[in-house]
Amino acid sequence: MEVADTDTLIDPEVSRRIAEKKRRLDSARPLQADVLNRLREDVRLRHTYHSNAIEGNTLTLQETKLVLENGITIGGKPLKDHLEAINGAKGFDLIEGLARGKKPIDHMTIQEVHETVTKGILEDAGRYRTQNVRIAGARKTPPPYSKILKLMDELIASLKKPKRNPIEMAAILHHGLVAIHPFVDGNGRVSRLLSNLYLLRHGYPPAILRKEDRGKYYRYLGEADRGSLKPFINFIARAVDESLTYHLSAFGGEDELLSLGTLAETTPYSQEYLSLRARQGKLDAVKIGRVWHSTKRAVTGYVKRHSG
Repeated sequence: MEVADTDTLIDPEVSRRIAEKKRRLDSARPLQADVLNRLREDVRLRHTYHSNAIEGNTLTLQETKLVLENGITIGGKPLKDHLEAINGAKGFDLIEGLARGKKPIDHMTIQEVHETVTKGILEDAGRYRTQNVRIAGARKTPPPYSKILKLMDELIASLKKPKRNPIEMAAILHHGLVAIHPFVDGNGRVSRLLSNLYLLRHGYPPAILRKEDRGKYYRYLGEADRGSLKPFINFIARAVDESLTYHLSAFGGEDELLSLGTLAETTPYSQEYLSLRARQGKLDAVKIGRVWHSTKRAVTGYVKRHSG
């Protein structure tokens, strides 16, 4: 996959926020053990839940938590959904270990991740497909199986001499693997884990793609299929920005996540206006459930930039 060596495709404001938050997070390292463990468990749970839910898994977030932490079987839910939760968490553990070990992303790594997330679910877990496939509802048909090795070689080679910044390369890896579709099933889960492995290797926290954004996710992947990478790259960049916000919120103070209703009381703006600016991407905020949240730091900065 050829990627032109040009200026960043990430929105300048998002890029600025990411750089500033990463600088502050890096300055706080090494994180205290209790803070790190709490963050890790939360991210591991939410990543597993959302990644599986995007693919149609019916377990709720709380049910996923019960399966992972207590080994409880949820009545009325398929065995496959339970296996996907367990395997998804093991896949997350695997990429963390691979990131610490600095093992390169290669055919073996990619197949190991696939084997972990599809063990007990697919007969060919960990093996590239040996048949042609079609994806229901997709406009683009995956390449024939005879081209998989060559295309994967090219994708892996692009990671060794990256022409873009780590966030963009993580998005390119993500889209590239989905487009090649090297496995009969499980490509989406593997892509989300591998892109996070790439991010972890470069000092960024894992990005969580929410099931609520499933429509946008697939639309931007489709645009990337047609040659327009910018929307998907910015989709991933916003997820990284949000992840940095979550990590910094663990320290409390000005970085504590509060509802916009609470924060609006300290500003000249209404909750409705701040929510509008959040939806437009002009206010640094994250949506938790159906409620927008931000921080005192972000809202104070917004007010200063727009006062007078």
